Amino acid sequence: MSIIKNKRFLVTGGAGFIGSHLVDGLLEAGANHVVVVDNLFLGKEENLEQAKDEIVFYRDDASDWGTMNAIIKDEKIDVVYNLATIALNYSFFNPYTAYMVNVNLADTALRLLREGAYETLMHVSSSEAYGSVMYSPMDEIHPLFPTTPYAAGKAAGDLMIQSFYNMEPLDISIVRPFNNYGPRQNSEGQLAAIIPVTARRIKTGERPIIEGDGSQTRDFVYVSDTVKALLLAYEKEESRRKVINLGTGIELSIKDLITEICNYYGYDGEIDYRAPRPADVKRLCASSELSREVLGFVPEVEFKNGLKMTLDWYEEKMNG
Repeated sequence: MSIIKNKRFLVTGGAGFIGSHLVDGLLEAGANHVVVVDNLFLGKEENLEQAKDEIVFYRDDASDWGTMNAIIKDEKIDVVYNLATIALNYSFFNPYTAYMVNVNLADTALRLLREGAYETLMHVSSSEAYGSVMYSPMDEIHPLFPTTPYAAGKAAGDLMIQSFYNMEPLDISIVRPFNNYGPRQNSEGQLAAIIPVTARRIKTGERPIIEGDGSQTRDFVYVSDTVKALLLAYEKEESRRKVINLGTGIELSIKDLITEICNYYGYDGEIDYRAPRPADVKRLCASSELSREVLGFVPEVEFKNGLKMTLDWYEEKMNG
């Protein structure tokens, strides 16, 4: 029997894109109790629609020590999955906050663990902490060279947590997903993700946008694969006190991504090429060797299938 069934979980950022899918995954795995803390800056309560009758939801700030201490004690939490964050694009509007939010979230989760408020921290970082590739594929000892305040905050939080688990016997895993995609990803406003934004633009008669020449690459991971790996990271004791990448090891250029979305819609019009985004990462490609060795994780969803499932979901949502 999975150890998940005996434990009580708290997911920060649990109304967000990855967080809400993780909540569903924990419930499907038979978690004893699931609590969500989300301030709904990016998250949406509708993302928790299928889970709402089985969870406890707090609309609160997961970086606030007093709030989190009270919730963790009241709900008798064993495990915290720390997914709360702020969108990378927020770096361009409010860079200092984009940095500090990620640091403060990591600090609060770490302090409460050290104080014995709960047993295990599953800290979810980002491939953005690495910056652009210096060698490929990027393993867990690849240098950290973050290019945005968001990414610097992620890297700083990781380093803080690593420094403490190097000194103390803390039950922590750090997981760095690469570029997630799938249903429920933010689709509106300046903080929206590229796949839903492109779908929406084509649907409304606008041109798809590429910032720069489109040669920049990403390692796209379907959200259900990420959830599977996050659950394995908790179940596998071997993951503790390690940083583990979650990726496919396959690079896809932004230009090829836009082409695939255009093909889905039968769009053969022009692309709107714009100036490169400041501090944009040029290449990302994960080494999946450690996740395979430690977690037994192998991504199951091939990109074209995942993209179709994603766009089918947005089609239903936009036409509904």
